[in-house]
Parts: sequence; structure tokens; C-alpha cells
Amino acid sequence: MVWERTASIVVSTETADLPLSAPGAPEPSPEINLRDPRLYINRELSWLEFNARVLAEAESPEVPLFERFKFLSIFGSNLDEFFMVRVAGLQAQRSQDIDEPPPDKRTPEEQLALISLRAHELMTLRDRIWRENVEPALAREGRALVTPEALSAEERARLDEHFARNIYPVLTPIAIDPVHPFPHVRNKAINLGVLFDPRSELGPQTGLVQVPTSLPRLIAVSAPGLRRAFVTLESLIQRHIQSLFPRMTLRGQFAFRVTRNFDIEIDEDEGEDLLLTMQAELRRRDRGEAVRLTATSDTPASAVEWLCRQLKLDPTRDAYLVDAPLHLADLSALVEGDAPRPLRDEPFTPQLVPPLRDADDVFATLRAGDVLLHHPYESFEAVVEFLTRAAEDPQVLAIKQTLYRSGGESPLVRALQRAAELGKQVTALVELKARFDEESNIRWARTLERSGVNVMYGLVGLKLHAKVLLIVRQEADGIRRYVHLATGNYNQQTARLYEDLSLFTAREDFGEDATALFNLLTGYSAPDAWRHLIVAPLGLKEAVLGLIAREAAHARAGRPARIIAKMNSLVDPDVVASLYAASCAGVEIDLLIRGICALRPRVPGVSERIRVHAVIDRFLEHARVCTFENGGEPEVYLGSADWMPRNFERRVEVMFPVVNPRLKQRVISEILDTMRLDDTKGWELDASGHYRRVTPAGPEGKPLVRSQARFMELARERSREHIGRRPDDSADGAVAVLRGRPKKHRQR
Repeated sequence: MVWERTASIVVSTETADLPLSAPGAPEPSPEINLRDPRLYINRELSWLEFNARVLAEAESPEVPLFERFKFLSIFGSNLDEFFMVRVAGLQAQRSQDIDEPPPDKRTPEEQLALISLRAHELMTLRDRIWRENVEPALAREGRALVTPEALSAEERARLDEHFARNIYPVLTPIAIDPVHPFPHVRNKAINLGVLFDPRSELGPQTGLVQVPTSLPRLIAVSAPGLRRAFVTLESLIQRHIQSLFPRMTLRGQFAFRVTRNFDIEIDEDEGEDLLLTMQAELRRRDRGEAVRLTATSDTPASAVEWLCRQLKLDPTRDAYLVDAPLHLADLSALVEGDAPRPLRDEPFTPQLVPPLRDADDVFATLRAGDVLLHHPYESFEAVVEFLTRAAEDPQVLAIKQTLYRSGGESPLVRALQRAAELGKQVTALVELKARFDEESNIRWARTLERSGVNVMYGLVGLKLHAKVLLIVRQEADGIRRYVHLATGNYNQQTARLYEDLSLFTAREDFGEDATALFNLLTGYSAPDAWRHLIVAPLGLKEAVLGLIAREAAHARAGRPARIIAKMNSLVDPDVVASLYAASCAGVEIDLLIRGICALRPRVPGVSERIRVHAVIDRFLEHARVCTFENGGEPEVYLGSADWMPRNFERRVEVMFPVVNPRLKQRVISEILDTMRLDDTKGWELDASGHYRRVTPAGPEGKPLVRSQARFMELARERSREHIGRRPDDSADGAVAVLRGRPKKHRQR
């Protein structure tokens, strides 16, 4: 077949926009154009405000110090990826004169200007938080970056010897002149710029030294009053920079870092072997166009302009001078090692919960009923154990699995290898185009192939983003299929940090759909109809629009109508317009959007009944969930897709229903309602495009609900209560639902 188609921080999604209630905004009326560009928040600016909420956690005094440092690091790494992909894409649109305006109708040039304005503001704020908040607090705990000059003579001598033995031989000083032109500067590598006296003997006025990425960024030293003191590699090289240019007279030096276009575009129709094509493209990726220059604040303006000329950047828009260390994520050793508990989040171990925890026969357990797990609160080890047992089980005939981001040493991949070695029919659908995980996925694909696994490399023109595992087993009454469906990746590392949901089921209709999906992915043979799964790009968007429209019809008929949807990003303009129409029809809508949200809530006459919430806490909110009241017969869906054009049109995604009534109620009442009421880590978006922290609802302004803390406690309770469970208590999937009321939230 052919595939068709913190409280002191106020976060604003639109620095240059007026509220819709301002003069010139569309008047709320029945005839309002739901496609009016002013009703749509720009996706790039909305993403920057997600990162601003991350930054707010770094400033919050309620967050432990080491976690504040981590949020600063995450902010920087997020911004790197944003420039490498989104800003690079806008620059390409501008240079190629591509006219594909977003729903808010801003041109690439307008978007780049607004991005630069807001990103500069956020970088300035990040520097202040580091300088005035995090760095002094770390120093009070005996942890600091120091300069070589601040050390004792004995310690400096030790450092100098270390430089001579271990660093100097690795360095390559480059004097820039007509014979030695400006070199290629690697993506995200730190470099030292050197300014020479123009009267120097050899004539060059500038030089460069790349700080080796093969050496540790931090060097531990002994310093009075500090338990963990470090000198940065670049500061030690700067101390010895004269030895690298011995015949030059130096008049200054600075550090800088370049961010490049790191996205990959391949013509899959032209390449005969996608894996080889990807490998070749990855080798070229580091040569992408520069999109951003970040330099230390001591960099002279003339040097910034010179670098921008070499890199073909605009010094006003694309250059960022920072008053903090470059790339804080490299400095994590500052917050490692033993430390008092108040400096870190309270330890939490993902819980092994019934019924899978103690199941001697996991297959019998699943035949008794569906099982829903809420990660990371309920351990991902249950998924690992499920696949591991299947690999060893002599009755298992076949295993089929999608792999999008599997991480490093993956026990899931090892289980697939083991199953193939034992003679089972094993198929792995590996997505080679998973951004920033391409090299890892290529390695896994090669490893699996060598073990006898039948490996497929995604699909032409589409990314495989669905999370599906199918086990086919021979049993006494015939062949039975067991299915695991998830909102998050099959990745044991990220499963400890990302919030996701996963469903185990032995229902035959789910097994039939999963089989049809894998046949579609490997043989392009689509089923005539699906029983439960809703698949993109073969109808997921139409299904979502239909569910929203049905809810609007219920509201107009006076029946119960409500939508609650949780996802990473809401961008698709057709879905946004449909939600506006549903709100106008009387549907109450709550959206839990962690990242990008193009929809404006609370606009009179348009989205008065829509509320947009966001939660930023220790775990990354990642699950995609939507519920529809459906006139009093609620439906709950989980899935792999955000509501974005790319997910609907350019990816293979799966949305699936939760059909067990008690599990359905758990998703609505325990998970979504708790998150809606989060007044500790919650934010709300208003009609003007501003995010503000939720006002604590308790007496004397004390917060009542912290959703992630409550979920941790619920998982502990669920694990504890099973230990004392009477033998005659239910052991089917329904025990995954909490019995009784949750305990009152305790502040950590």
C-alpha cells in the first residue's frame, strides 16, 4: 500500500504580542474567525517559555540546591537543541525563501528576531541565577570553581605539571593568517580565542585553540575551605596560552562556543540502504551551518564581529555574551558525591507493584486482567521482566517490538538477542532517524542483526514513533497474543526520569490489532479495519477531530461533555480550531501541556471554557492521555503522539483505549485530576499568552497538592498494601487501582 497521508519569574509566550482584549484584537462574537492568527501562539516562542519554566525551577528556593544546578544545566542543553533544530530550520527557510507561514502567520525573519530577543533575556536571567543564587550557595557548601591563580603555590605547581604532561601534547594552536584560514569549529565544542599585538613578529592578529573534548572539563584541586574544588580545563589552558604561541605578544583572550545546524535531511527514495545512508549523513552533520555564537563576557566587540563574519552570523541577533561558565552541563562534578539530603531531592526508588511484582506466571496474570503502570513511580522493571521472561519461555514463538530510543546498555535489546539465539522468531523495528539517537540506534541495529533478529529500519518518509511490544505464545488452547503498549520509549534509563503510562493486555482484539500493525510496518499490508488501535498517518488526526466534535455535539444536546488531554505539545491548527469550537459549544476542557501550546485559553467568546495547565517538577511529564466524557460514558485513550502536524502526518503513531473500567477511572481521577489541582509545581496559561504559577489553594497560602509527590506516595502505598494483602483479595489487573483515599500530601 502507499502511505497517505519561580514566583519572581513571570513567563510570557509572546514578548511582542498584545492581549486579545487589547485594541485591535478580534472581537469575541459568534462569527469570530477561529483561524485568526492572533488566536495562535507561535510555537517557537511557546517552546522558549517552556524552557523559562525550567529556569524558574533553578531559581526557586523550594528546590534543593543540587537540583537547582541540574535545572540550570537542563535549560542550557534544551536551548542547544532548540537552536540546532528549530532555529536552524527557520534560518534555512529564510535563506531558501520558503513560504510556509505558521498559524500565527509570522515570517521566518520575524520569528528569528523574536526568538533572539527572548533567548537573550533568558540567557541574561540564567547568568544572574548562576551568579547570585546557585554559585554562592554551592560555595557555602564547600563546592566551587576556582582559578589557578587562587590556589597555593604548591597546588599551582601540581597543576602546571599536569598541563605539561597531559594537556599540552593534545592541543593544536592555530594562528589565523592567509596560509592558515579560519578552521572548522566543531559543534558545541569550547574554543579559546587569542588576540595578538598587531606588531607581533609573524603578523597574525588572532589565534584559536580548541579545548579538547577528549579530556575532562573539570580538574579537581585542593583549595582552603572547599570540600570539592575544581579548575576548568579552559582556564588552565588560558594560564599557559603564551606557551602555545611563544613568539607572539598577547593582548587578550576569551572563550567561545558555536552551535550548528545538527538536523539530518535524507532522501530515502534515493538511498538503497537506509542504514548506510544514515551513517554517511551523520559523518557530515558536524559540518552544518553555524546558528549561534556564545562567548564569555570579556570578549571584545571587535572579536565578536570577527567571529560572526567567519561564521556568517549576525552579531546583534546570533551572538550571546554570557557572564557564567560556558555549558554548565559539563560541570556536574560540582554536585556529585556525598552530601546532606537537603541538597538533593528525597531519594525515590520506582516501586514494583502488584500484580506483576509477585507473579510466578506473568502470562496467567495478564489473562486475568489488564495491567496499567504509571512510570517512573511504578517500576519499568516490570516491562523488562516481561520481555526477559518471554525470551526464555519455550512456549513463546515470536516477539515483535518497536525501538525508538533504547539508550545505552539496554536489557530489552539483550532480551531480544537472547530470544533470537534460542530460536524464536524475533522482529525489531528500529527507527534510525530518532533525532540525536541516530548513532546509538545504528549500533543496536547492527548488534541485533548479528544475533539473528530480523531488523527493519523504519519506513520511507516516516518516523516510527509508536511504542508496541507483541508476544506470540503457544498455549494449551492455541495461540495467544500478549501486548504491551506505551506512551514512552523502551528505554530503562529515561524510564526513571520520564513520566509515562504503559498498558499490558492479553485481550484478543488488541492482539489482532498489534499483529496487523507489525504486518503493516514490515509488509505495507493494511487491515480493512482496526478493532482498537488508532494509527497515524492513517486516521489518527481524523479520529481526534471526530472525538472532539462528538463532545461538542453532546454539549449542544445538553449531555455531559468534557475533555481532559495531557501531552507534551499542542500545535496542530486544525485541532486547536476544533477545541475552540468545542469550547464555544459548551465543552469544559482542561489541557495539561508540558511544553509547546499554540492555543490561547480564556479568550471571551472563543476559549472561555479552556484551561491550560503545565507541571514542571523533578520528573519530565511525558505521557500522552486524553479523556472524553462522551455524554456520561467516558472514554480514555493513551498514545505515543502529541497533537502536532508531524505526529499526525509524518510519523507512525498509535493511540489506544483503556477499556478496563477501573483502570479508566484511575487515569481520570487519580492521575489527571491530581495534576489539574497541582498548586505547588503547576503553571497556568492566560489569554494574553502569559504563564503564571498557580496560586496555592491552602490556608495561609500553603499549597495542598504536589502531583508528583503524591504519585510517589501512592506507588509506595500500593507496594506496601500488597505485602499485607489477604489471600482472598483480588489478584487481577484491577488491584492496580488504589484502594481508599490517598494520603494527604507531605512537603519534602
